[in-house]
Amino acid sequence: MPFYSDDLIEEVRQSNDIVDVISNYVQLKRKGSSYFGLCPFHNEKTGSFSVSPSKQMYYCFGCGAGGNVFTFLMQYENFSFREAMEYLADRANIELPKYEMTQEQKMKANEKAVLLEINKEAAKYFYTLLRSPRGELASKYFEKRQLTPETMRKFGLGYSDQYSDDLYKYLKQKGYTDEILKESGLITIKESKGVYDRFWNRAMFPIMDAHNKVIGFGGRVMGDGEPKYLNSPETKVFDKGRNLYGLNFARASRRDYLLLCEGYMDVISLHQAGFDNAVASLGTALTSGHASLLKRYTKEVYLTYDSDGAGIKAALRAIPILKEVGISTKVINMKPYKDPDEFIKNLGAEEYENRIREAENSFMFEVRVLQQDYDLNDPDGKTRYFQEVAKKLLGFSEELERNNYIEAIAKKYQVSYDDLRKMVVNMAIKLGGYQKPKEIRNSQTIKKQKEDGMRQSQKLMLTWLIEDDKLYPVIKDYISFKDFTEELYSTVATEVFKQYEENGSVNAARIISTFESEEEQREVASLFNAKIQKLSSKSDKEKALKETIIRIKQNSISVRSNSLDPTDLQGLMDVLNDKKELEKIEKMQFSL
Repeated sequence: MPFYSDDLIEEVRQSNDIVDVISNYVQLKRKGSSYFGLCPFHNEKTGSFSVSPSKQMYYCFGCGAGGNVFTFLMQYENFSFREAMEYLADRANIELPKYEMTQEQKMKANEKAVLLEINKEAAKYFYTLLRSPRGELASKYFEKRQLTPETMRKFGLGYSDQYSDDLYKYLKQKGYTDEILKESGLITIKESKGVYDRFWNRAMFPIMDAHNKVIGFGGRVMGDGEPKYLNSPETKVFDKGRNLYGLNFARASRRDYLLLCEGYMDVISLHQAGFDNAVASLGTALTSGHASLLKRYTKEVYLTYDSDGAGIKAALRAIPILKEVGISTKVINMKPYKDPDEFIKNLGAEEYENRIREAENSFMFEVRVLQQDYDLNDPDGKTRYFQEVAKKLLGFSEELERNNYIEAIAKKYQVSYDDLRKMVVNMAIKLGGYQKPKEIRNSQTIKKQKEDGMRQSQKLMLTWLIEDDKLYPVIKDYISFKDFTEELYSTVATEVFKQYEENGSVNAARIISTFESEEEQREVASLFNAKIQKLSSKSDKEKALKETIIRIKQNSISVRSNSLDPTDLQGLMDVLNDKKELEKIEKMQFSL
């Protein structure tokens, strides 16, 4: 981890009890030695999200999210490790050391921080340029769009000059290298064309993350150039699928729902009109990452997409994605205007407020749009339409909710509730009659199952070792960290065995902190949370332990034998000795 010693990281972690921290985000209830609640990272109705005070870890048995207190903040708040460290240190009143570094040292130590610095410098430059004589064209454009100086200042709007290397020269004067400028996505460097800015002669929209840090830009060309709209490419600080335009403001809104738009100007116009809860995806269709991000701040989203065919299709794509994470969705009618920006300019904020109150339930919206594909005046078309509606109604797993929608549709389309319900039941029977073909057990399938079984045995052993300090003295003479054949498993096992030898116990949360990426921390957490079958008697536990040791040892011998160089005499002797040891283990009786 950059900047901080292992001991300081551990001091900060130990000073922030994971139950206290997560309780600020998730409602937890104690069950036995752990706490449980609804997972904040996926939609669920029964709490499979566990927080262990003894391990100082969290783990979701539903989606596999897991880690220590640093991981949680990185995953929930989209913090970098350094940001999580600073937040937790401040929470525990621990002063972190300040480092004075040269520009080159900063780049090597924390490229992400440097990229954020570059974006901030670029945003300041664009902002200043808009308010100079050179920015007159973009300034008139924003005025034509009826934006006030206060709104332009709030969103940091700017202008990129007509000269295609203007920003490059400015940033070079600040001491940044070509290599890091290319990584920022702001500068393009090609042998054939030389060096040039990605954005030039454009009205500029800085894109900020939820914590007000500039992570990218959108640019609208001034004149007839192409493309009309251009966004930053994805970089180490800019992930289009995990950020939303305007969320830095909307997250502080007092309204208990969010307005989801398609474009930057829609968001800006709505905020200017007093709707400070508007956000938009960043030039891309809504993703599950966006939905998970929205879930952190609200349980209800109003789609305020364009009223044309493309906008309707976008809404139909977004609804199931939002539903998957448990967000209730409604659709706002923008007609007779194309989008929120045009609507606000022509009909005003009060009428938009009325449209919010009249917003259509997302399922009823889907059913209404579906109707356009059928002729309800034709008996056959009407029957096929309601058959499709019946299929959609089967998507509701709760009977009461399904019946409520059957009632609403029957009332709207003036059909019999009983007849529609019978159609839904018959459709369920019809669809339930199909059986998925059995998987063909070919050699590849068998091999994968075997590999998964080996991983599970190794996971099980690591989970046992961190849950029961008495287990290590029993198993240490029969297996070692070298018997864990997966690379990550071996790295974790090495640390577990080392801590037992040095301290007589294991600090699982500290092991997680040694891994830098959120993905690795999540996987390590899963190694410490294997599902353990409840065994009633001592003899059953001893039998399960013996079987697990044997499987791990057998796999270790097999892996080494397959990769052994025929000329490696010592390696061959080691394998033979392990085989003899395995024969002894098979005859042994383990005692716990």
